[in-house]
Amino acid sequence: MLRLSGKVAFITGGGTGIGRACALAFAREGAQVAVAGRRREPLDKVVAEISVAGGKSLALACDVTERSSVEDALAQTEKHFARLDTIVNNAGAVVVATVEHTSDEDWDRVLAANLTGTFFVSRAALAPLRRAGGGSIVNIGSVLGLVARKDRAAYCAAKAGVSGLTRAMALDHAHEKIRVNCICPTIVETELGMQSIQQTGNAAAQIQKRIAEIPIGRLGKPDDVAMMAVYLASEDASWVTGASFPLDGGLTAY
Repeated sequence: MLRLSGKVAFITGGGTGIGRACALAFAREGAQVAVAGRRREPLDKVVAEISVAGGKSLALACDVTERSSVEDALAQTEKHFARLDTIVNNAGAVVVATVEHTSDEDWDRVLAANLTGTFFVSRAALAPLRRAGGGSIVNIGSVLGLVARKDRAAYCAAKAGVSGLTRAMALDHAHEKIRVNCICPTIVETELGMQSIQQTGNAAAQIQKRIAEIPIGRLGKPDDVAMMAVYLASEDASWVTGASFPLDGGLTAY
């Protein structure tokens, strides 16, 4: 039995990286998937991949920092698939800087993409999740929402906010059978993850440094995150809510 058979999922930042991996993994497990993001071309490619494998999906233009865009995309998802069971809040942005060197514009951009976007999507999803009799919200946070790293002030603040919002929503909506959890990866081999490395200057040396910090000895892969998201969206996790899970190859075990 497929773990997400009959379920409908809405995944932000779904065209690349972790979002793409989640969309493909959810489809493999039987879910119908709405893939949302700002760039249409990668979304269409993911939908094509799912279609070739026999799955059903929908590409939706959506800017998570715009409330009306979010509400429209979720309404389209429920109208198209007739229900909504799972949200994966994956869209995000990063800036490599201390507080002193973070501009107002970069602060606003990082908070908007990571935290406000998660708030907009989660709030708009509550009504359709209630109509489905409950469901699961999976937030893609970061290990930097649990611990800190130099030169990531805005990103740490935003992801800590996501972890806090996860706990608050879990308490507020448990009685409605809406579960809310957060996956907290360390650096993953994605466009966004490599962008943060490149901003440091010497990318090759920085990658080796980061790998050396991880006991398992490698960077994360998008599928590492996707498979945990599948678990949290499934009935296997029916007693799991309000949790922020480090997914970091042992980094925070030190």
